[in-house]
Amino acid sequence: MSSTWVNQAIAKIEADYQRSADTHLIKLDLPKLVGIDVYLKDESTHPTGSLKHRLARSLFLYALCNGWIKQNTPIIESSSGSTAVSEAYFARLLGLPFIAVMPSTTAKKKIQQIEFYGGQCYFVENGSQMYPESARLANELKGHYIDQFTYAERATDWRGNNNIADSIFNQMEKEPHPIPTWIVMSPGTGGTSATIGRYIRYQQQTTQLCVVDPENSVFYDYFNSGDASIVCNKNSKIEGIGRPRVEPSFIAGVVDSMIKIPDAASVATIQWLEQLLGRKTGASTGTNLYGALLLATKMRQTGQTGSIVTLICDSGDRYLDTYYDPEWVNSNIGCFKHYQDKLLKFNDTGLLI
Repeated sequence: MSSTWVNQAIAKIEADYQRSADTHLIKLDLPKLVGIDVYLKDESTHPTGSLKHRLARSLFLYALCNGWIKQNTPIIESSSGSTAVSEAYFARLLGLPFIAVMPSTTAKKKIQQIEFYGGQCYFVENGSQMYPESARLANELKGHYIDQFTYAERATDWRGNNNIADSIFNQMEKEPHPIPTWIVMSPGTGGTSATIGRYIRYQQQTTQLCVVDPENSVFYDYFNSGDASIVCNKNSKIEGIGRPRVEPSFIAGVVDSMIKIPDAASVATIQWLEQLLGRKTGASTGTNLYGALLLATKMRQTGQTGSIVTLICDSGDRYLDTYYDPEWVNSNIGCFKHYQDKLLKFNDTGLLI
């Protein structure tokens, strides 16, 4: 009976995947950026609205195939929001109870979406508290702690099978510079950067991977020092990325370069991007794109041509009461006029200096 239910659960997830289309690759209109093309892989168009839809699907399949999830197993996850939204969707698809353990500062829209899919939210004050509380709840409820921060890098097939890297390279085939010079990604679990970096090496591509880290996150310092014991006692203000500890899924060896991006630059960039796209994106997209523009500037200064690909991680509609609220930004991020001015100059020069 148990194997029958697992088989049916896997079939439901595979059928859901079969009904889903791939996400768009958007070429930005940047006429002053001569010889360099910048693309955004729009992950906000997944059924649950973010990049984490791919991850949640992989994590559920991984746990089902490992025998960790059975009929009626409560599902528990530590998440700052988007992964929990996607996992709540898949838990409902399988008829399983779901609890998200998340910081109390999580955007209200994400909380509402988790609850819409039938999930419950359990709040902690500090991001570092999510891990032990998730494990405790799983033990107490005899459930399964999915633990995206440990299993993200191993649950996804990095060799291909239409993972995000495979999709990017396929969609770039007919572009002027089909092999990206850079792919830029910000780390939350580190799972997506691990998948992209491994795929690049496995496919023997010349593309380099740049990982961009927000403030109040340890990945950048770990990459440069190799010290896995580094911790940060503050929460990242860019939801979905940045961590207070070095997560097991972050694989530094597949990363070619890292850049630390100020939070104010991330917020300024999503406002600038809105003028190009006509819609809002989350702040992690701003982190990604600001890093991509910095790389484009360096390429121009050294006479290089080529392409850069980064991601729209989720929609800005989730953050109307945070990154798009001037009072919240003033209290939590501070003035970002300096970066607004730099982006305006970029419009005229194609150089972010």
